[in-house]
Amino acid sequence: MQVFLDTYATQGIRESIAREALDAFSPQAFAHLLAEPATLIIVAESQGHLIGFAQFAFRTDHPMLGIPTAAELQRLYVQERFTGRGVGRLLLEAAEQRAAAGNATLLWATVWVGNPRALGFYPRQGYEVKGSPRYVFQGETHENCLFAKAIVKAVR
Repeated sequence: MQVFLDTYATQGIRESIAREALDAFSPQAFAHLLAEPATLIIVAESQGHLIGFAQFAFRTDHPMLGIPTAAELQRLYVQERFTGRGVGRLLLEAAEQRAAAGNATLLWATVWVGNPRALGFYPRQGYEVKGSPRYVFQGETHENCLFAKAIVKAVR
C-alpha cells in the first residue's frame, strides 16, 4: 500500500485514492489473489522483511495487443528505500521466467503516465510502448502507457 500511495497520492490522499488503496490491498483482496491459480506473486525480501513484489496473471490478453497467450504484470512494487538497487529488475526477470515457464509468449504492463520512474524502467528492460489505454478507478480516469515484451522459454 505504501508504494501505491507514494506513486498515486502525489498531491495528498483524497477519497478515491484512499478507497482504491483499501480495496486493492485489503487482506481479503490478497487472499483472493493467492487463491487464484492463474495469478502468481513473487516477493523480494531483505533480512526477513518484504521490500517488493511482482504480481502477474497468465492468459490475460489486452485489447490493444490481441495475444491470448499473453501474461499481465499487474503490479511491480519496490519499497522506496530499495529502489535503484536492482530489486525491480530482479523481480521483473523472475516474473518473465515464470511467465515463459507457463507458456506465455508476451508479458505486458500498464504504467500510469504520472510515474516517470516506471516509464523509464520498462524500456531499459526491453519493453516497447504498444498503446495508451485509460484506467478507471473510483470514477476517475487515468492515462496509462501500455508496455509489452516478447518472452521465450529458456532451453535447457
